[in-house]
Amino acid sequence: MRHLKAYRKLNRTSSHRSLMLRNLVTSLFEHERVETTLMKAKEARRIAEKMITLGKRGTLHARRQAASVLMKKSVVKKLFDEIAPKYAERNGGYTRILRVGYRKGDGAPLAFLELVEEEIAVKKKKKKKETKKTAAKAAPRKKAPAEEKKEEAKKAAAEEPAGETKEEAGDKTAETASEKASETPEEIEAEESETEAKAEG
Repeated sequence: MRHLKAYRKLNRTSSHRSLMLRNLVTSLFEHERVETTLMKAKEARRIAEKMITLGKRGTLHARRQAASVLMKKSVVKKLFDEIAPKYAERNGGYTRILRVGYRKGDGAPLAFLELVEEEIAVKKKKKKKETKKTAAKAAPRKKAPAEEKKEEAKKAAAEEPAGETKEEAGDKTAETASEKASETPEEIEAEESETEAKAEG
């Protein structure tokens, strides 16, 4: 049974203990982070969470209750005006304890006690910047040299006469070459003389 173990006494008298924890909580709200021993941090967290709950109420009575614990009026104002509104949509768990290590000398475990930085706000969507990939997609794709050659061949084929194919043109050139080869030298001389006579006439 856990009787008479409601809190940690921290080896101090009740007046010393309460004043120490009040100072610790005031420093926490003032600087939003304090370093202390692990046991003191766990005890101070209980009081800090209650103070933030009073700050969320926001009434005059709650403000006076918080002022009876905190040591500075400026910190009470900060608690009600700045800190408590951050946690309006959060139910508890306003602080966190981070273990740091051990103190030199007595080996006491040290820890950071800090406020959870969480503001619930509407996030604006940022416009996406053009990256290299999107720019490459937007730019026209360069054709490969093989594709360019194919297109040139298609254009050349389209410019040729419609009735003639490449094979027919090749046959005609072959026929003219064979005719010239079959002619005798006398026939060639006669043709040349005829062309000269026509040119003189």
